[in-house]
Order: sequence, then C-alpha cells, then structure tokens
Amino acid sequence: MTTARPLGFWSATALVVGSMIGSGAFLLPAALAPFGAASLVGWGITLGGAMLLAITFANLAMRWPQTGGPYVFARNAFGELPGFVIAWSYWISIWCATAAIAVAFAGSMGAIFPALTATPLRAAACALGALWLCSGVNLIGLREAGRLQLVTTVLKLLPLLLFGLVALWFVDAKQFTPFNPTGESLPKVANAAVALTLWAMLGLEAATVPAGSTENARTTVPRATVLGTLLAGVATILACTAVLGLLPAEALKDSQAPMADAARSLWGPAAGVTLAVVMAISCFGALNGWVLLSAQLPLAAARDGMFPKMFTRLDAGGTPVFGVIVSSLLASALVAANYSRSLVQVFTFSILLSTAATLLPYVVSSAAWVMRGTGAVSRVVAALALVYSLYAMFGIGTESLAWGAVLVLAGLPLHWAMRRKRAAQGG
Repeated sequence: MTTARPLGFWSATALVVGSMIGSGAFLLPAALAPFGAASLVGWGITLGGAMLLAITFANLAMRWPQTGGPYVFARNAFGELPGFVIAWSYWISIWCATAAIAVAFAGSMGAIFPALTATPLRAAACALGALWLCSGVNLIGLREAGRLQLVTTVLKLLPLLLFGLVALWFVDAKQFTPFNPTGESLPKVANAAVALTLWAMLGLEAATVPAGSTENARTTVPRATVLGTLLAGVATILACTAVLGLLPAEALKDSQAPMADAARSLWGPAAGVTLAVVMAISCFGALNGWVLLSAQLPLAAARDGMFPKMFTRLDAGGTPVFGVIVSSLLASALVAANYSRSLVQVFTFSILLSTAATLLPYVVSSAAWVMRGTGAVSRVVAALALVYSLYAMFGIGTESLAWGAVLVLAGLPLHWAMRRKRAAQGG
C-alpha cells in the first residue's frame, strides 16, 4: 500500500458533497413532478434515512479505517463471500452512477448548446466525452482528482444553496395542489418517491472508500461523512422543492434541465443559462468523484485476492489505472447501449439500477454495526438505518431489482475462480 495520503478533511468532505450533489439536485424535479407535493414526504424520509446511514458509516470508519468502505465493513463483519458480494454490488452501483451522471452532464450541456444533444447519438457522444475527460484527470493522479473535486464542489454548492433560498420566495402554492395528484395511496407514493430521492443521497459513504489514502482516516472520514451528508441533503431538498413550486408538473416531467427552466421562468434566459452552467459543473464534479471511487473499490478487493490482481497496479500518482479504465469502459457501454432512448429515460433507468445495487451494501453495512458494533445507542441508529434501507428497496421496482440481482449473480463465477486460484497458490 502506498504511504502517500493525498486526501485531507476538506477533500474528503468535498468527495462526499460532490458525489451526492451531481445530477440529482438538477434533474430529480422532472422525475418527481408526477408525485406533486407528496414527494416532500419522500424527501423527509430520505434525508432522515441518509443521516442514520451517515452516522452508521462514520462509526464503521472509526473502527475499520481501510480503503474499500462497504466492502471492508462486510468482509470484516461477515466473512469472505459476503465481502465479495458487497464489493461486486457496490462496484456495479458506482459505474452505473457514473453512466447516469455522464448522461445528466449531457443534458445540462444541451440546455446551453442545444445542438450538442439534438440527436441521441450526439447526446451519447457528449456524455462519453465528459466521462473520459474525468477518467483522464484521475489517471493524472489521486491528489489532482481530489483538488478538482474540492473546486467543483464549492462552485456548485454555493449557487445551489443560493438558488434554493432565493427561489423559495417565488414559489406558487398552487403548484403543490392537489397534494397527491397520482390517485395512489400516500404510503405507496412516498415509497416510490424515496426510491428516486435516494439517488440524490447516494455517495454519503464516499469518504469511506479511499480511507487508506486519507490523512488521519479514523477521525477525518467520520467527520467528513456526517458533515458532507448534511450539507448536500439540505441544499438538494431546498433547490428541488423550489423547482416543484415554480413550474407546473406538465412542464417539468419532460424537461432535460428543470432547474434551469425554473430559473429562466423567473429571471429570464440569462438566468437559465447560468443555472445550466452550474448544473454542468455539478455533474462534472460528481462524475470526477465517482470515477475516483470506481477504481478505489476494486483496488481494495484485489488486495485481498477477491478481484484480479491487475486492479492493484498503481501509477506514480497513486492511481489504480486498470480500475479507472475498466470502470469507465463499463459505464461507457451502459450509455452506448441505451443511446437510442431519450436522456430522461436513460437517466431514470441508470439511477434505479445504481440505487438497487447500492442498497445491498447499505443493508449489509448497517447490519455489520448492529452485529459487530459497540454502544447501545449507535447500534439502535444502525438498526434504524437497516430498516430504512430495506424499506427503500421496496420502492425500487421489480425490474431494477431483477437487473441488480442478475448483475450480482454474474459476479459469483469470478468469486469461485479467485477462490480456486488462491487455493492452488496456497497449495
């Protein structure tokens, strides 16, 4: 393991905030529009669950401050097979998230330069260009990727908070009536909203993944996790609620840049372009953070002999080159395979798939502290986080859960092959 620890407290916090605030804050109003004001119930449940998870991950990171995050927690608490399943599932969630954010970046660029996304092929090319630009930054070095994350986080967090606070003054209460326009029961609508809003909270565990490259990880990672989750959660909910109260649901549901459209309706075309630029910066920063994580997770698993050894190779800057390239190729394949769909369709499919694959690591990580943690209060918090994670699973939908299960099962042959290889070497 390299002795360099290029990530400090602010870089770690920026990794959490930057990974969470990406496409969700800017595109979710379109996905939530059919639920109306009832979506606020989903937001409340999601923020509460996210804080429970953040506290649980903070406790886990204090006990096991190692690179790998959820994978390390599962392996240390439950053994090799659960560790591999969580590593594989979480890795899938990362490159699916990378694909979704790249698509969202294309949508934001389309709001600025419509010709860039005038056709599905152009939109896919724009998304892939951003993805590989971030991959290039990560290949330069982990420290450089951390600096870019800090800069882009500041550039998007402050405008997002400002927009949310100012736009709330212009909200039209009529946009929130009827409270539940779906005709479905409120519990069912809230559950569906939780499945979507949870996407905006994914990444709360981001600081735990590169813990081995973080200064004073035992204290830095927990603080960054809790603070980052709170900052990102409040900013996102403020902004999304304002957008839902500014534009009618019919106008929002097909919008590729709903926040930019809301700003345009209030303050004119220049404001819309400004918000689209902020969204582009936001998505680019999140893309950079998820590309960073996409290599750190398989690096940790490979060091334990669970992933192929190629994932352990580091360049002079401490970057796991093979992990960056393979993860980016898989994300590119997901974008390319769906390029004929609209941006909103690709984005929605990708986030539900990523969320489904992330919930399993959340469930197992929470269970790890319930079973192996210390302190009665912290174990109660972990138990509540576990209940929330299981509840969120029910809102994902059978299609996304089925795809997630298929992808997880597809990794088992690799696990058995790696076990046989280790056994042969041991013999």
